[in-house]
Amino acid sequence: MLDHVFTQLVASHRNAFEAALLQRQAVEERFQVDVFLGDVSFETSYSLPGEERPARIRVDTSLDWPTWSQTAYRSWAIGDDPDEPPEVLVEIAFRVQGLDGVPGAAPLLATLPEHLDVLGEPLVRGPATIEQVLLDGLADPECAIEVAYEGSCAIDERLLEDPTALDEALAPLGRAVASLLVRIGDLPFSFRPTSDAD
Repeated sequence: MLDHVFTQLVASHRNAFEAALLQRQAVEERFQVDVFLGDVSFETSYSLPGEERPARIRVDTSLDWPTWSQTAYRSWAIGDDPDEPPEVLVEIAFRVQGLDGVPGAAPLLATLPEHLDVLGEPLVRGPATIEQVLLDGLADPECAIEVAYEGSCAIDERLLEDPTALDEALAPLGRAVASLLVRIGDLPFSFRPTSDAD
């Protein structure tokens, strides 16, 4: 079920990031429905303005609206009292790609906080992941490093009654992500020339 509160969450997420002057990577945006389970998900990517495409430093976000949350929302909408409030599963991943050689993870981990708050809930930072891609004709791999935050965020009754309040609730997230992208951009990563990255 495509619920109003989830579509408003997607719109508020977009408003928060664009109000923080971040640039959407349109080709990375996906809205998906699992036809077997009924889960609904939205994925998108943003970068600082002026980044090339694909952006070397970006943030990927994923919002998942599981079936049980849809059921809880429908119960609340018809006046029943659900056992648990509906939740959205959130993942926010900071990614640096197009690197020339394997990067050290310590500077990035030192820059990113251990928790990131969304809708008043702390998302927990996971370990750094380093990816290597072997390019044809080049001896050294192109590398990327990524650190993701994951968690679930309850949507309280105030937001259920007035989903437009999600704009205000998500605004601090947009500002926090923009600030972290700027700080990551100041780290001494070594990138491949653009011609090699392409």
